Amino acid sequence: MRDDPLFYVVAAACLGVLVILMIGIGGFAKGGDFNRKHANKVMRLRIAAQFVAVMLILLFVWLRRGG
Repeated sequence: MRDDPLFYVVAAACLGVLVILMIGIGGFAKGGDFNRKHANKVMRLRIAAQFVAVMLILLFVWLRRGG
């Protein structure tokens, strides 16, 4: 699995989702001006990143099963 470049793309996508989620949670916890201005944008970005990550995971599984 470590020889497969798609595995690293999937891992990077998952880490990207995690980073976006932590930014969103941190902004929510801190509150203030950043949260008022960017909370919805950050969570929409997280949803889009999650969609991409899930599609990449499905592609990875499909290709590894011989699809």
